[in-house]
Amino acid sequence: MSTVFIGVCSHGPGITGRAGRADPRVRDEFYRSFERMRAALEAARPDALVVVAAEHFANFFMNNMPAFAMGMAQYYDGPIEDEKWLAIQRRRVPGNANLSRRLIGAILSDVDLAYAEEWKFDHGVMVPLHFLTPRYDLPVIPVNINCQGPPLSPLTRAWALGEALRRVCDAVPERIAIVATGGISHWPATPDSGKINEAWDRAFLEKFLANRREELLAYKDEETWREAGQGGLEIRTFIALAGAAEGHTGELWFYAPIPIFAVGCTVAVMNLQE
Repeated sequence: MSTVFIGVCSHGPGITGRAGRADPRVRDEFYRSFERMRAALEAARPDALVVVAAEHFANFFMNNMPAFAMGMAQYYDGPIEDEKWLAIQRRRVPGNANLSRRLIGAILSDVDLAYAEEWKFDHGVMVPLHFLTPRYDLPVIPVNINCQGPPLSPLTRAWALGEALRRVCDAVPERIAIVATGGISHWPATPDSGKINEAWDRAFLEKFLANRREELLAYKDEETWREAGQGGLEIRTFIALAGAAEGHTGELWFYAPIPIFAVGCTVAVMNLQE
């Protein structure tokens, strides 16, 4: 059929786990933006949702760290973290093993991709699903990008992954939605947790929403680490999404630094009707 929806959102564990400690005015506006994205996603009537997320050492570690991986299971359990800490109840999320197998087989023509038939979802997937698929009734296909353990894939390869993903999603008969999720500037699990570089975030988002490939691919990991923290390396998920939406620009529905959530919080969609 076609790719019917492409969007991006943040996934920090504080978004759900520390909700009561955030400024309610900013938090509620952020939550309303998630609700707006949920409504737009449902209106697109997807048969499956591909979630492009970042690795947090939940399923892969340095003894086996693929650059890119995709789930190929009929279901996924999550969250892997403590339910009370994340404020999300553990549950079983439906997958689609047959669709995953077809997508993986086609992507391998262009991008080397690992795959896993066993996968537990961490906050990187469960926080977006909490807002976007609250009934957990839409089959999910997870895509993982290593943003944690160097050496990391070049940004050009993240873009190529997005291009390949879009090509194969457009080729299958199912209606596919793609949502990328990651942080922009943040310093998780460090003494600087809660620090956010708003100016850096907004400059990156301006390039991302205009889908200016060369400017996005010009980012250097050393600069990103310095200006946006080790969490800023998750821009790979945004860049993969930009590759999937090549030729289209985006619309920012929400951005604000929310220190108690420890990330610059973002909700945006790409305009596929251009």
